Amino acid sequence: MPAPSADGSTAQIADRALSDRYRALESSDRWLLATAHAELSPELARQHFDCALGVRFTGVATPRLNAVLAKILHDANDAAEAAKAREFRPRPVGVDMTRPACARISEAGRRSPSYPSGSASVGAAYGEVMAALDPAHAAAAREIGHQIGVSRIVCAMHYPADVVAGETLGKAVAAEAVATPAFQAELEPMRAELAEVRRTGLTNPGCIAERAALAMPLPQE
Repeated sequence: MPAPSADGSTAQIADRALSDRYRALESSDRWLLATAHAELSPELARQHFDCALGVRFTGVATPRLNAVLAKILHDANDAAEAAKAREFRPRPVGVDMTRPACARISEAGRRSPSYPSGSASVGAAYGEVMAALDPAHAAAAREIGHQIGVSRIVCAMHYPADVVAGETLGKAVAAEAVATPAFQAELEPMRAELAEVRRTGLTNPGCIAERAALAMPLPQE
């Protein structure tokens, strides 16, 4: 992980300016989606991938998938925390204490480090796990993993560069995890769970709203 851009550098100024432009999305449908994406516990985070995989995870037990997601969350977040400990960069909501976040946040949370984004790391890693689980929907799964990171910019919890770095880290963590014999041994049991989910024939009724939120134009550099 490279260090964050230096304070007062051209890159940092541009990154902060882009973050400020994301204020236009406050209270929008994309903001509401970002609020949902803030939840990364496995039992709930698997539902972020309902529309990408064409299923509805709610109401069907997936203990093997949940256990793998819990391990990935731990590894991806730990990697991000280790990188954060090397050099402190404040969050957007820490630089501007009046800026709203789309989830409840304490003063300590506002003052916690921003680079790299742990949530983006976890989201990207989740996307890689779902892509391995369901190769037919791999591109859509990875896109949702990416959008979980984008949501942290929308929420003013991270700058765009924090999210890019977090995604890179999360994909690297997932690549190593997916290659292990332990993960490969879990693939077929997880796919059996996914087949049970599909057998219900249910899909998430919020997919139309999700597509509309994701179609909203994002601020550009």
